[in-house]
Amino acid sequence: MTAGVTETVALQGELDFDSAFDVELRLEEAMRRARHVVIDLSALRFIDSTGLGVIVEANQRAQREDVTLEIVPGPRAVQQVFAVSGLLDALPFSER
Repeated sequence: MTAGVTETVALQGELDFDSAFDVELRLEEAMRRARHVVIDLSALRFIDSTGLGVIVEANQRAQREDVTLEIVPGPRAVQQVFAVSGLLDALPFSER
């Protein structure tokens, strides 16, 4: 792993049951390659409970593996799902 390298995983469209596995793999690869991983939700239109689980697991993995995780907030509809779930303050969202 190269210290100081940042990997960005930009998501778009929907993060749901159908896309969760692929996103998990992308995040795992990013965390193997970098000490700082950014999950960019700015182009995400929809997230469901499966998608929330992917993000929560990525945060837990980052903590276990001493990777700095940063989440770029998504549009209002996406952020509302995090808010209703009580995860808005529990995850490392960056400032807009």
